Parts: sequence; structure tokens; C-alpha cells
Amino acid sequence: MKTKAGNILVIDDNDYVLKTIHQLLKYECEAIHTIKNPNQIHSILLKESFDVIVLDMNFKAGVNSGNEGLFWLDEILKIDKNAVVIMITAYGDIELAVKAIKKGATDFITKPWEAEKFITTVLNAIKISQSKRKNEILEIRQEQLNKDINKPFENFIGSSEKMKDVFSLIEKVSKTDANILILGENGTGKELIAREIHKRSERATEIFMTVDIASMSESIIESELFGYVKGAFTDAREDRIGRFESASGGTLFLDEIGNLSLSMQAKLLNVLQSRIIYKVGSSKEIPIDVRLICATNNNIEKMIEQGEFREDLYYRINTIQIQSPPLRERDLDILELAQFYLNKFTDKYNKGNMQVSKDAQSELLSYPWKGNVRELMHTIEKAVILSDKEELNSTDFYLKSSQEIDTKNRSNKLEDVEKRIIEEVLEKHKWNLTKTANELAISRTTLYLKLKKYEIQ
Repeated sequence: MKTKAGNILVIDDNDYVLKTIHQLLKYECEAIHTIKNPNQIHSILLKESFDVIVLDMNFKAGVNSGNEGLFWLDEILKIDKNAVVIMITAYGDIELAVKAIKKGATDFITKPWEAEKFITTVLNAIKISQSKRKNEILEIRQEQLNKDINKPFENFIGSSEKMKDVFSLIEKVSKTDANILILGENGTGKELIAREIHKRSERATEIFMTVDIASMSESIIESELFGYVKGAFTDAREDRIGRFESASGGTLFLDEIGNLSLSMQAKLLNVLQSRIIYKVGSSKEIPIDVRLICATNNNIEKMIEQGEFREDLYYRINTIQIQSPPLRERDLDILELAQFYLNKFTDKYNKGNMQVSKDAQSELLSYPWKGNVRELMHTIEKAVILSDKEELNSTDFYLKSSQEIDTKNRSNKLEDVEKRIIEEVLEKHKWNLTKTANELAISRTTLYLKLKKYEIQ
């Protein structure tokens, strides 16, 4: 059975022409939309995208200048600069057709046309349109690859039992297409685990696309994930492909998934169930094929209990769960990682052969590493930059003393208590700020500042 391709829009004021074109293309094209009134162009193009637009040059009775067609060609290209437009011209108006091509039309067909030639022209235009779309996706993928090349890439290092367990899980799940949820504190290497899964998967030759949810404002997350059409919102000056579509065929890594709002969680769940996305401002279905890996440092199960995360979405993204262990639970790996970064940064900064003293090694092993591998990396880099000695000792690493850490922990605990009290009083007074401030014996201004400080919403 022949595969149909292409979503076509035909604009002509003649019913007979519309019916004829529909008959010609119905066995070749996936969908054919026809409109008689060109004033409908704006509304239909803002709702749906087309592979090819077939546009007549004249619409008013007795007018054959072609200016109307040129005008609507301009309007179409304002909405979508990559639109593929075929102009329908009267026989002999080659000069007019050339003018249309210079303005941005892809091709032209003269009346009366030969059926085979008409079909061939449309099918060739579909190939051009799909090629443009592929190029747009390739540009987005290249942008992602450039980011990956330019960012410092940490090798996957570790021989501790905790990391052996992680490696074992990676081996088991990589060849499947199961959705993965990676849990762990900041700086433990959750993205590294996701990359390793992709690298060992059947999708390894395709794109690995990362999306940091925590770095995006609520207002742009949907358009970043699903894309948008021109005019969907104030700054939408042209169509844009979203991360799901550009990652199709490969792996999409959603970091800090716990930061998604409940409304976005519902939309993500629909996508995972249907494997279809809709660009913002469009009703056109776009099928997607991605392997989804998510990560978070939040306690998702606690968020579910508090109504902050959908339980059904949790089960969708959590076919397999991998725990990324904190560095303090990886004693065997601390010195191995320290040596790796020492080699990396002495080479980067031309510092020769530096070594870590025995005392400094003991300090590194006993330090709690609240920032995990990321903190260790920055600590080693800073020591290499600032020291001119061949052997680095404890003072070269500027590690906080146990007393400083204890003081900070006590301070954090006091803040936790204060935050909990404020939340309890707010609930008691049903979020009446005046009554809450009065009971806490603070001003409304002070209450506002504390709400902002503790991110109480």
C-alpha cells in the first residue's frame, strides 16, 4: 500500500478548482485542506502548520494582475518564513510567476495544468518542506551538541560498592526503553548516569537532549518542551520546535522534574500516555518517539503525600529508579576522584606534577562534602590555581572546620523550625497575612520577607 505524505492547504476562490485539486491529491497526500477566502489564512496558519500551501494569484472577479496573490504570499511568509508556497498562475503569466519566486514562493503551476505535472510539483514541494524541517531539527540538535562539547565533562569514576550497584543497574536498563527516574542530592552526577544509559542504549547514535526544569520560569516551560507556532503569544515571532520534537528518536533528560507545576505535570502525563505533542497555539498532532529519563533531588514520595506531585505521573516516569549516592557514602571514590581532577586541572593550568599530601588526603576523606562531586571538583580546581607548591596540604583546600559546619547546621535547623512555625500559623489563619503577622508578633513587611526567604507560596 502506498504511503501518503504531506499536509496541504489549497487557497482558491473557485469551487471547481478546489474540488479538482482535492481529487488529484487525495491518493498522494495525507491531508488536504481547502479554503475559498484568503482572509482566513491568518487564523488557519496560526492553528496548524502545512507542508505545502497552494495559492491562487487572483481572487476578485475580473482582476488578473496577480497582486492579490503576491500580497497573500507576503502575509503567509510573515507568519511562517519557511512556508513552502506553490503559486497558481494563468497560462502565459511567466513574468508574474518569476516575481512570485523572487518574493519567496517555492514553485508555480500554470492553468490549465497537466495532472501528472501538478502532482509531481506538489510532491517535490513536500520533500523541500520536510527537508527544511529536518534542517531546523538538526540546528537545534547541533546547538545541544555544541553545549555538550563546550561544558566540562566529568568521567564516570567510582569503585565503591554504592557505585558498583549503580553500574549494575545501568547495564540492566540501558538496552530497554523503560522510563528512568534518577534520585539524589545536587552534585552527585545524576546527569552522568543519564548520559551513560543513553550511551549504552539502542538510541546511542541519536541525540541526548537535556532540559533543566529548575532553570526555567513557569511561563516558558510548556513552549520549551513542546514548541510553539508564530503568534501563540506576544514574543512568538516565528514557529519553534520544542525539546520533545527535536529529541525524537533519541533520549530526553528532564532534570529537576520535581520543579514542574501540577498543570505542567498533567500535560507531561498526557504526552507520555499518547506519545503525541501539540505546539503552543496549535491543534496539530505531532507524534514523538523519545526515551525519557528524569531526575530530581526532591523527595517525590513526600511531595505526593503533600499534593505537590501527581502519583500517576510518578509511576509513569519511575519504571526503574536509580539512586545516585552522595559522595560521603563513597569513601573509596573520594581520593580517586580527587586525583582525577588534580590531573585534569594541573594540565589545564600548566601546573606540572602536583600531589596531595597524606594529611590532606585524610582531610578530604573526613570532610562531609555537602555539595558532593561538584564541590570536590571546585575545591581541587581552586587549590591548583592558588597554590605554587608541588605538594598540596590541608590548608590549600580551604575546607571548613568541623566547628564551622556544626554552626551552619545549627543555623539551618533553626531556620527549618522558623519556616515550619510560619507555615503552621498561615494554615491556622487560612493564609490571612495580617492575622498571621499579629500572632507571630512581627510586621507584615517582615512576614513578606520571610515568605520570600523560605519560598513559602
